[in-house]
Amino acid sequence: MLKLKVLVAALALTVVGLPAAAEPTTPLPYSAGTTATRFTGLAFDTCTAPTVAQMSAWLASPYRAVGIYIGGVNRSCAQPQLTPSWVSSVTRMGFRLIPIYMGYQAPCTTRTNAVKMTVPSATFQGGLLARDAVQQARALNLLGGSAIYADMEHYDITDSTCRATVLRFLSAWTKQIHALGFLSGVYAHQNSGAVDLAAAYNSSSYARPDALWIARWDGNSSLTGWPTVPNTFWAVGQRGKQYQGDHNETHGGVTLNIDSDRFDAPVATVWYTYTVRATIYSYSGPSTAYPIRSTIPASSGVRIVCQTFGPKIGTTTVWNRLIDGTYVTDYYVRTPNKTGYSAPIPGCSFPYQTTINNLSRRHGPGTAYTAYPSPLPIGSLAWISCQRAGSTVGTTAVWDRLTDGSWVTDYYVATPSKTTYSPPNRRC
Repeated sequence: MLKLKVLVAALALTVVGLPAAAEPTTPLPYSAGTTATRFTGLAFDTCTAPTVAQMSAWLASPYRAVGIYIGGVNRSCAQPQLTPSWVSSVTRMGFRLIPIYMGYQAPCTTRTNAVKMTVPSATFQGGLLARDAVQQARALNLLGGSAIYADMEHYDITDSTCRATVLRFLSAWTKQIHALGFLSGVYAHQNSGAVDLAAAYNSSSYARPDALWIARWDGNSSLTGWPTVPNTFWAVGQRGKQYQGDHNETHGGVTLNIDSDRFDAPVATVWYTYTVRATIYSYSGPSTAYPIRSTIPASSGVRIVCQTFGPKIGTTTVWNRLIDGTYVTDYYVRTPNKTGYSAPIPGCSFPYQTTINNLSRRHGPGTAYTAYPSPLPIGSLAWISCQRAGSTVGTTAVWDRLTDGSWVTDYYVATPSKTTYSPPNRRC
């Protein structure tokens, strides 16, 4: 109890003093040595994180991501494996991590013995627990740009006061998570939390989370066709579905009790350490034309956050962004691939929500370029790989190149600036 009181006192100013921002889209200030990581494929979650040996055996499974319970007053299982060393070992195998935070539950939750949020304090509590979730993530060496999923278990949707309380809690969670440079996710039952979040999707009263992970144990892993959430909501790398509940599976001779999931959504970001083959420079951008920031001696380790493109050095155009925000050519780093990108390092990108419906994706940075047939629905994530100047729209001439190669005007994307470039996005 004393620890909780100290935490409340230490965080009160941060939570209450959140910057004013217009809902449902709120700003997300990424820091330099970060990126967002998008996972598409099958995942599983289990109450206690498996051992490194068990995860190694499960390389024989179809799953390539695992949900991990990083904290929260309602976390019900001990987590002896969750250490920075475990995170490093498991991610080097190629698994992505899905951080789950099981904080206060709805006042009308159907979960027995749950610690519940209170109606008058839900906004404060949502921000408070978001701050704690980020602290827990950072303690595991999860970087900014990671998504953290608030676990909101099933509750009585006929209780209107309870429903509004949950929305205020999750809105404060999202705003605080964003303020700290992380992405906001919510895990919710399809018939309660998902219903309420969808109803508030375009509401100016609540901040919209970046990703939605629903529980619907119907055996169908599809990320579209959900009965309580329109396909145009959380439509671009923003969905997960838990399609099968508690059951045993055996892979590589190891049996685990799991839930099965399919994802196309942001997950955790980590760094990957590799050594350099020669003494090299790091630069402020992905090119030798940028200022030199440091000298890295031969055989030193570098912490790589993500990979991007730049001028060709040796046999490759790949450049690595390091945890200090600088860049080095991949040619002199002992990554597996000397001509292209190296798994499991993600590509560099920063996602932000779009602020209008049917935002045109174009073939170049301007309105004169032809549009793709599939515009972005409002609230979609624009996964930005770089920015450059183009035709003026509204108050800005900045255009965003997305990871699929299309372009959108920055005016309708919730980047920090509506007049100029938004660091740490690189220039194209």
